[in-house]
Amino acid sequence: MLPVTLSSDRVRLDLPIRSDTAAITAACQDPDVVRWTTVPTPYTEQHARTFLDALVGPGWASDREYIWAIRRTGSTWLEGVVSFRTEHRDLGFWLAPSARGAGLMHEAVDLVVRWAFSQGAADVYWECYEGNTASASVARSAGFSFTGTGPARIPARDGAPTTAWTGLRRADGVPASALPWPDASFRDGGVVR
Repeated sequence: MLPVTLSSDRVRLDLPIRSDTAAITAACQDPDVVRWTTVPTPYTEQHARTFLDALVGPGWASDREYIWAIRRTGSTWLEGVVSFRTEHRDLGFWLAPSARGAGLMHEAVDLVVRWAFSQGAADVYWECYEGNTASASVARSAGFSFTGTGPARIPARDGAPTTAWTGLRRADGVPASALPWPDASFRDGGVVR
């Protein structure tokens, strides 16, 4: 598939390109990005170039993984990355520290999920390592139903198994589960009021 641009009033999702190398490298130094993803550590500019050259373009060309740069509307600066992997219809995402708290990731994920549905996906799967309350907040706000806690599909950076919170959003709008989100998935350890 050729890359697709998605946008809203506040967010533009387009193809990450070589000029994004510095922004990607800087964001992947963040302790939270390192903790909750499998990016190499320490992360270098060569890692960013490999990501751009070996994953982004080939992912789109093979229909294996569609990767977008998250940019504020009207800006060229990469604030984060969101992707949709076709094999399991699942999401991956991270956001630079300077962009957090503005609702950019919530909008980006919603755009990608709605796009996946428009392409025929019956549902979209989400998981994060247990304890990643920021990712859980994004999934909740994007309409995902909590489906449980169990082994992560994506192992830890060292390949070891780890535990994940999982969720699903169905294209037909029917909740995928009646399970409540665990208290630990909220930033304050309790239900958001």
